[in-house]
Amino acid sequence: MSLEDAFADGPAFVPYLAAGDPDYESSLQYVEALERGGADVIELGLPFSEPIAEGPTIQNAVVRSLEGGMTPTRFFEFVEDLDVSVPLVCMTYYNLIYRYGDETGPRPFVEKAAEVGIEGFVVPDLPAEEADPLREACDEFGLDLVFIVAPTTRGDRLDRIMERVSGYVYVQARLGTTGAQSSVSDQTGSSLERLADYDVPKAVGFGISSGDHAERIVASGADGIIVGSALVDIVAEGHDNGDDAETVADRLETLARELKDGAVAGASQRPPHPERT
Repeated sequence: MSLEDAFADGPAFVPYLAAGDPDYESSLQYVEALERGGADVIELGLPFSEPIAEGPTIQNAVVRSLEGGMTPTRFFEFVEDLDVSVPLVCMTYYNLIYRYGDETGPRPFVEKAAEVGIEGFVVPDLPAEEADPLREACDEFGLDLVFIVAPTTRGDRLDRIMERVSGYVYVQARLGTTGAQSSVSDQTGSSLERLADYDVPKAVGFGISSGDHAERIVASGADGIIVGSALVDIVAEGHDNGDDAETVADRLETLARELKDGAVAGASQRPPHPERT
C-alpha cells in the first residue's frame, strides 16, 4: 500500500515512535501495538544525535534508542523484523542519509530503505531547495518524500515544498518543537486553508495528545493526524517505572485506538469536499 492509498478511505492516523526505544525487542512490540490500535501509516524515528526539530520528550527517546545500540544498519534490521502491514515512513536527519554506504549522497540509503520495506521519508533538516538529490533517489526507487510545512511557510517557499512533496504533507500545527499539548492550536485551520489547492493529503502534527484533539483537527479539514510525543510519553513512563513490555504495549494500543476513533468522528463532521473542475 502506498502512502496516499493509506489516506484514501478516511482520515489517516499516523503515529510516531523512535525505533529501538527503550530497547530493540520492546520497541518491536510497541510499533506492532500501534497497528493493532488503528494506525494507517507509522513513522519510525531513526535516531540522530542532534534532533533539532524535537522537544524534550522525543530528544529523550532518541537518547534511549542510541544508548540501546540503534544505528542505521540496525534500523534496517528493525524494519525487516517488524510484523506490520501498514506503510512505514523513516523520520531522520539528512546527515545519516547522506553518509550511509560507500557512495556519497542519498542513493545508497534510499535503495536499502526500499529493499527492507520503507515507503517514504520525513527529513526535518532538509530544505526543499536542497532536496533534489533525495527526491531523485526516491523517484528512482519508488519512495515518497514528505515535507513539513510550518504555520509561517508561504509564497515561493511553500510552492517549492509542494512541488517536491509526495505521499502526504506534514502540516505543523504550531510553531516550536514537538511535544504533547493540552489544546489544539488555532493556527491549524488557517494552515489547512493555505494548502487547500494542493492535491496531496494533509496530515496535521505537533501537539496532538487525545481523541478530542484528533476529532477537532480532522473536523477542521485535515486528511490525517500525526502523533508522536503523547505515545513516546507512554514508552518513557513504562521505562522509568520498570513496567513490562506487554503492559506498555497495551497502553499504546489503547491511546492509538482513542486517537483513531477521534479522527473518524471528526471526519463525520466535515462538509463534503467540493468537486474539482
